[in-house]
Amino acid sequence: MSGPRRLVDARWYELRPSHSGRPRTYACPFCPRKLPAFNEHVLIRPEGSGENRRHAHIACVRKARAAGRLPSREEWLATQPRRRGFFARLFRRGAR
Repeated sequence: MSGPRRLVDARWYELRPSHSGRPRTYACPFCPRKLPAFNEHVLIRPEGSGENRRHAHIACVRKARAAGRLPSREEWLATQPRRRGFFARLFRRGAR
């Protein structure tokens, strides 16, 4: 197995609990420790990229989320400017 694979930079990440059914060892992208086969862990998928998914320890993901390094899609959307609503655009308030 090669060295630890880094997590791809993305605007947001999809996180879901995982439990590998394969006798396989994964490298956590946040620490030098390995994820032994059959352990509970978190699957991290950067926005729109299924091939760049990574498996990580639950504690490592909690620490990264607390530091603001793994925003969810909903958290990222909350920081984006909101588009004006349909009727506001339709009636173009203030533009005469």
